Amino acid sequence: MIKRVDYLNSLEKWRDEKVIKIVTGMRRCGKSTLLLQFQNRLVETGIETTQIISLNFEKLEYEDLQDYKKLYSYLKDRLISDKKNYIFLDEVQRVKYFEKVVDSLYVMDNVDIYITGSNSQMLSSELATFLSGRYVEIKMLPLSFKEFFSICDLSIDDSFVEYMRYGGLPYVTTMEKDSDKVEMYLEGIYNTVLVKAIEDRQNRKNLGMRAITDISLLKSISKYLSSVVGNMVTVKSITNYLVSGGRKVSPNTVSDYIEALCDSFIFYEVDRFDIVGKELLKNNKKYYIVDLGLRNYILPRKNYDLGFGLENIVYFELLRRGYRVNVGKLKDKEIDFVTRKNDELHYIQVTASMVDENTFEREMRPLREIRDNYEKTVLTLDRFSVGNYDGIKVVNIVDWLLE
Repeated sequence: MIKRVDYLNSLEKWRDEKVIKIVTGMRRCGKSTLLLQFQNRLVETGIETTQIISLNFEKLEYEDLQDYKKLYSYLKDRLISDKKNYIFLDEVQRVKYFEKVVDSLYVMDNVDIYITGSNSQMLSSELATFLSGRYVEIKMLPLSFKEFFSICDLSIDDSFVEYMRYGGLPYVTTMEKDSDKVEMYLEGIYNTVLVKAIEDRQNRKNLGMRAITDISLLKSISKYLSSVVGNMVTVKSITNYLVSGGRKVSPNTVSDYIEALCDSFIFYEVDRFDIVGKELLKNNKKYYIVDLGLRNYILPRKNYDLGFGLENIVYFELLRRGYRVNVGKLKDKEIDFVTRKNDELHYIQVTASMVDENTFEREMRPLREIRDNYEKTVLTLDRFSVGNYDGIKVVNIVDWLLE
């Protein structure tokens, strides 16, 4: 069992605080294991097992409790009145009106609540209304390269090659690296995510969302988004691509399907940030896929682009480190990432190599043209180009990932 130390520490930080802890993330990224590890930590610190109530709604044995009134009665009957009770509800979005249960438990002084969900719609406006100001979201991702390397028996460079190929889903790291076996596992996850995306959308029609029903279209859009990772796209350009392939589909439908994929945490949408005007631009967007192993399953290896794969890894590492991340626009030039934290900006370029002089200039020129004193960095696989060039740092990407 891989210990996710950073996420465990996040739960520990909020333990016994009067907020609901909500762990979100793609299916099979480790949410259930995290809850189990945290329950073990509670026991190690003296909490009795009778004070812990844990339900996983993906298990058939709890199907009857998917009625919110039955769930509330079940939990209430098991509370110990004179002790703190720790309640863990895994994949709770399967329970219709679960927010009513959570809200009723929240008002009790002796209850500490932890829930997980694999769809961002569980934090819909409806739930936010119930729990406004009373929850904290912990966004869980697959393994970082640092986590991956800590359990890998290979050298740093060989570990990175494996990470780029197979991704960081926890169970994949425990498998023998038989490509057929890994592919079968990733296929199962991928298909499950798509089916659940349709189900979750159906279950949330009461929020005014249009249902999505065509899994073939969902696969086509996910394949296209996988192929354009790191490229600017619009709903119109995606629609035109699908229409040119013989599909009859409207931009509104494409937008709904993209939203469903993002709600399932398989793709992440990134807006542009105007560096001069200091404002977000909503027209063109980039999409990144949560795990490169999934991308390599969805697309043939021959279509693989090393530079965009590196960019994908950097994007999610920046999220792990707590940054808000956008794509930078500087007049007619692009900065791969503009990050923000505590009112500080950081400009980042990502490239496979800086050895070629033209590539070096292409990556450095936009950073030189930014007229402020915030940090500027180029991340590259090269070790030969590492250094400081007039205040612009060139850093080896693998070393940066291991910081």
